Amino acid sequence: MKKTLIAGLALTGTLFSPLAAWAQTEVQFWHAFTGRLGELVKAQVEDFNASQSDYVIVESHKGNYSETLNAGIAAFRAGEQPHILMVFEVGTATMMAAGGAVRPVYEVMAESGASFDPDAYIGAVKGYYTSTDGQMLSLPFNSSTPVLWVNRDAMHAAGVDPDTDLSTWQNVDTVLNQLKTGGEECPLVTAWQSWIHLENLSAYHDVPFASQDNGFAGLDTELMLNGEAQVAHLTAMGEWARDGKFIYTGRRNEGGANFRAGECALFTESSAGYAGISSEAEFDFDVRPLPYWEGVGNAPQNTIIGGASLWVLSGHEAEEYKGVGQFLSYLSSSDVQAAWHQNTGYLPITSEAGDATRAAGFYEQNPGTDIAVIQMTMNEPTANSKGLRLGSFDQIRGIIDEELEAIWSGDKTAQEAMDSAKERGDALLRRFETANR
Repeated sequence: MKKTLIAGLALTGTLFSPLAAWAQTEVQFWHAFTGRLGELVKAQVEDFNASQSDYVIVESHKGNYSETLNAGIAAFRAGEQPHILMVFEVGTATMMAAGGAVRPVYEVMAESGASFDPDAYIGAVKGYYTSTDGQMLSLPFNSSTPVLWVNRDAMHAAGVDPDTDLSTWQNVDTVLNQLKTGGEECPLVTAWQSWIHLENLSAYHDVPFASQDNGFAGLDTELMLNGEAQVAHLTAMGEWARDGKFIYTGRRNEGGANFRAGECALFTESSAGYAGISSEAEFDFDVRPLPYWEGVGNAPQNTIIGGASLWVLSGHEAEEYKGVGQFLSYLSSSDVQAAWHQNTGYLPITSEAGDATRAAGFYEQNPGTDIAVIQMTMNEPTANSKGLRLGSFDQIRGIIDEELEAIWSGDKTAQEAMDSAKERGDALLRRFETANR
């Protein structure tokens, strides 16, 4: 009887211990990427899963940025939250105010034992996602900044020198006239109109978008987007829209399809447009710095980031957080970051990844792909150009979009629209302040 039991135990051990060894801890990762970016994220996850046998990352696309954030909030309320949630930069203040719903990345990394050096991340990116005492709250993942994309073939077809200086909006204004005269039906199109033509416009000219250091210094902030610099820029764009020189296509990145199809000459868009443009465009293109208004503010100061970071949500087991830490460490590694930067146009979030890219000759072989990095790091950020940290910012952007559309359609002057955006946006800021005081 004893021998049988021992044999049975031995048999049990023989049959089941390998299965136990093969058991992997599952980590859920929700993101907002489709298309080429979705493919690259999937490849990162597959590479990490293949590199070790303790953890398996399960990636899931949950819609656009706003939809992914809302899905994460709803899942947490239902007790079904993922371990890692991609949140776009305008959701940062919302996540910081979420209290017990999140686990700061610096704590997760320390407890997991994973490799993590907060000083390795470039300052312009790290500062956006750190607390007032310098602790990293979420992991920068896909950080981009706006640039100007140029369809060289369209410029040439309209009789415009494709190498003409487009560094200032004054020069762009001249070129838009030339493009229109030359028969170009879509001289200028844009993506993410508020991010580029208000938020980055303000930072680039070193003028405030909001009080209290754009929200970094406190919740009692007010919008200042109706200032002289912003109104002057939007007035010019309104005139371009009236004259058919600026074609409005939508609030997000609808204009990307038009530009990639070769239908437009100039395109203000994220540096991360590189992923789609380089793979789809059948025309000669290049990338230039975002234009600035010469003589306005302290331009060019520096642009600010868009994109998203990865937040770790609470409510999971300790072993699962070890897997989270290992995955986040992998995503920050030099090789992974350099490849991500080169394939997408997103900024390299670590100095080492940028150095490795330059050393490999990528910038020489692909002129203009370093412009985003140069533009972000050309000057030490000021209180006006460090970034934005505003409550209810996704909803405020919706208000701004409505008011910008009123300018493009000619229903409001730029001053009227921005005064209204301030009034409506400030009401949301007061509500957020009261709820999180």
